[in-house]
Amino acid sequence: MQGRIIGQVKRVNGPVLQVKGITDAAMMELVHVGEGQIVGEIVKLSGSTATVQVYEDATGIAPGDNVYGSGMSLSCELGPGLIGNIYDGIQRPLEELRRLSGDFIGKGISAGAVDEKRLWHFVPVVSVGDTVSRGMVLGEVDETSRVRHRIMVPSSMQGEWTVISVESEGDYDVRHEIAVLEQDGRQKRLDMVQYHPIRVPRPIKDRMNLDVPLITGLRVIDSLFPLAKGGTVAIPGGFGTGKTMTQHSIAQWCDADIIVYIGCGERGNEMTDVLREFPHLVDPRTGKSLMERTILIANTSNMPVSAREASIYTGITMAEYYRDMGYNVAIMADSTSRWAEALRELSGRMEEMPAEEGFPAYLATRIAQFYERAGHVRTLCGEEGSVSIIGAVSPPGGDFSEPVTQHTRRFVRCFWGLDRSLASARHYPAISWLDSYSEYAGELKSWWDDRSQGKWSRNRARIMELLQKETRLQQIVKLVGADALPDSQNFILEVCTLFKNAFLQQNAFDEIDRYCSPEKQIAMMDLILTYYDEGSQAIAQGVPMVKIRRLSVVQEMARMRFNISNDRIEEIDRLALKLHRSMTQLGGLYED
Repeated sequence: MQGRIIGQVKRVNGPVLQVKGITDAAMMELVHVGEGQIVGEIVKLSGSTATVQVYEDATGIAPGDNVYGSGMSLSCELGPGLIGNIYDGIQRPLEELRRLSGDFIGKGISAGAVDEKRLWHFVPVVSVGDTVSRGMVLGEVDETSRVRHRIMVPSSMQGEWTVISVESEGDYDVRHEIAVLEQDGRQKRLDMVQYHPIRVPRPIKDRMNLDVPLITGLRVIDSLFPLAKGGTVAIPGGFGTGKTMTQHSIAQWCDADIIVYIGCGERGNEMTDVLREFPHLVDPRTGKSLMERTILIANTSNMPVSAREASIYTGITMAEYYRDMGYNVAIMADSTSRWAEALRELSGRMEEMPAEEGFPAYLATRIAQFYERAGHVRTLCGEEGSVSIIGAVSPPGGDFSEPVTQHTRRFVRCFWGLDRSLASARHYPAISWLDSYSEYAGELKSWWDDRSQGKWSRNRARIMELLQKETRLQQIVKLVGADALPDSQNFILEVCTLFKNAFLQQNAFDEIDRYCSPEKQIAMMDLILTYYDEGSQAIAQGVPMVKIRRLSVVQEMARMRFNISNDRIEEIDRLALKLHRSMTQLGGLYED
């Protein structure tokens, strides 16, 4: 439906338009251009001239075309039915667009983000006469078998309101009036849908400490470089190093309640794989489809560049909406480099002064604004919820010194750097233990130590120290060979090789190895360090390292990630006992 005319197109520069004759418009206002009603947004105002970026193909727009205002910002439509859906960058459901226009999206095509015909079983949680405020829950519906959707008072409604009517329990569509609220004689009629501007963070009560880990099941992450619920992490890596597959694994196995996967400017074949595989992936906690807790946003590299710029804001707004219900949400943004490239292109078309490598001067600000929307919070309705952001970065040529990677490092507290040499050696996940770090380790120490009798933080520090020593020793080996090292130093190389092969490496296709519980991770790391301690002691007593290496228990340790499942951790204790007996016997043979 056409709104009021606010101006006419003056100049067309790709997805960026100059509009003249502006009479009544606001910054970031949603507009529609031409008779095709192409969606756009006002991004600059100067007197009677405005700059509009459009989110669809601008072919066919000509000077003189009318521009229609909407009176509202580009917003997300929030309500039951988001879970399991696939959207484009401005929250249009792709399945519905295909039904309306075929395999290619037609100009001006629009569709609601939620199905307005579907019925939901509404259960009220407030009564007539109750006092409510923004963010408080009015009722609930079961969106999927594991997501209980809470219908909340919209965040735009300030102050306290009195419930003067509420619908009884029953089946209703999302546009059915479920409640009427009153404030100072003004009434507000509410249904199950609300809207929120995508560039404005949703309000919260307060932020909380990040002291609970987001368990991913990947040992190199959980044990060495852990991520907290509500934390931020960057995964930089060159082409083919495994960014997308790492995010896929985390999406399937992490203990977040809801996953929002944003394919931002990625190749069409990669997004095709996501769209084909995700509906068939099984949620290990429920045995049902992973899509029952997943929202997909597909904005491929051949889609309009301005919609790519908006896609991550669309995703984070939907994530905050479910966070406000008390859920832990994980966002996979793949990749923020493509988003930054969209910023660069739009900035160039608006003739702004470029900064480093052509990116706009406000690149760092935009990256910071995105990652700052993560956090572990207390919501307006008193629940605890979190949004964790896992952002992939695709530096050209794998160069971590380029602007997007460097600015991202400033604003995230966890960094999982992917190493091309590890990926070439088929070591997955190819997360470098030398380039990566996590600032959450200190805050998560209590959680892990409570489950390991205080061993986790000590063992983590020790294994990181051994890996650093191994790197220095490898440099010596390259110069003079391993034979020049004493057995005590060669044993460090041996233990680190075992740790890399038996612990850091994981096989996503193995039924046992694809997910490792925290308890198993703790036991495995403790066993490998016990091997180092007892082996070092045996070498000090004169036992040749070659004898230690040939022990059958060492071969069992190398295979324990495949042979010992998460519910049989006592088998690792059995290995520890066998190791001790073998070392004791070996030491006795070489005693004077």
